Amino acid sequence: MGFDGMDAEPLSLFAAYGVELEYMIVDAVSLDVRPTADEVFRAVAGEITGEYETPDISWSNELVSHVIELKTTEPAKSLVPLGDAFQRHVRTINDVLAGLGCRLMPTAMHPWMDPHREMQLWPHDYGPVYAAFDRIFDCRGHGWANLQSVHLNLPFASDDEFGRLHAAIRLILPILPALAASSPVMDGSVTGVLDNRLAVYRTNARRVPSVSGEVIPEAVFSRDDYEEVIFRRMYEDIRPHDPEGILQHEWLNARGAIARFDRQAIEIRVLDIQECPAADMAIVTVIAETLKALCGERWSSAAEQRKMASESLVSLLHATIGSAETAVVGDAAYLRQFGAAAEGRFTAAELWRRIIAELDVRRLLGAAERVGLDAILSRGTLARRIAGALGTNPDRAALRQVYEALCDCLVENRPYSPQAL
Repeated sequence: MGFDGMDAEPLSLFAAYGVELEYMIVDAVSLDVRPTADEVFRAVAGEITGEYETPDISWSNELVSHVIELKTTEPAKSLVPLGDAFQRHVRTINDVLAGLGCRLMPTAMHPWMDPHREMQLWPHDYGPVYAAFDRIFDCRGHGWANLQSVHLNLPFASDDEFGRLHAAIRLILPILPALAASSPVMDGSVTGVLDNRLAVYRTNARRVPSVSGEVIPEAVFSRDDYEEVIFRRMYEDIRPHDPEGILQHEWLNARGAIARFDRQAIEIRVLDIQECPAADMAIVTVIAETLKALCGERWSSAAEQRKMASESLVSLLHATIGSAETAVVGDAAYLRQFGAAAEGRFTAAELWRRIIAELDVRRLLGAAERVGLDAILSRGTLARRIAGALGTNPDRAALRQVYEALCDCLVENRPYSPQAL
């Protein structure tokens, strides 16, 4: 993800970015999940390994055998070239998978996977870690075995920078599903929830609730406070289930954004993956620019941002998990953080349009990324487009038609348009 093992001086705010994209492997004909990630690595590395590194983008596997993750090999100084870089590697992996009768599928959840029957843990490399997760949390559920996301890693160089960045990230987490929701289908049904991935993610660690908390991180703005409020409780609560200490590391934290002090970075984890890298990188750019504005106190002071009540943020996140861009944002204290309190209330989509226009984000995007962002702003989140194409009670044939089209969007790096079916 770009910040591992850094020996140089810590990077300051927005000096670089680490981006991770996760995709599922499916049968090229049936689109059922296929746990063949190890064979992909064998084909390119000559052996089964969980990491395959190239100069720009590396491939890896985590937890389950039907998922491949692409990530920046080193911290990227600019987001601009990453869309094309990720797309090249998507095509390379699809070329390898073609020889195995498989292909990559985008979106944050497989539409009809039965994780209790089909999940296969990755048995190599970090196998003992994944086995410990499975023993404690039972990874056969959707919240572990059937979710693909985008992670954005942002650096900080000091405790002050950490506090500013953490405060800003807490503010935008609740409205990120209004841009990124892509999981309206689960167990073969259009559930009425647009971000099912986050809905199941919220409860996947319920046996030890302090592992994920309320997804919105607690209002802590220094390393010492984070260690005391979040890590200490989490490690104490997991210890009876993990006497060997296998899981007592920072990466156990499953909040929607997690502090990685070992990397001097915060990792945002609430983003559903889209239908193509251009759309993902458009969303990542919007997030980065919004966080720059918040950290720079464009609309509100850092002190005001830190006062935002967690309860309000959690409530808004629940609303956007359900209805994504049409969720109503009416909390005046929240809207003040974006200089928008005078208008009274917005849908989440309207708030994002206002932010994007004020920051002129489109000028920073390449042509493919602009098309991806415009699709979200004009036609709705990918989840809404998928649900609209499927209707309320789709059969397997309808699901296959839509998700095959989404697989084609990934190959061609273009947004999904239901009208194209």
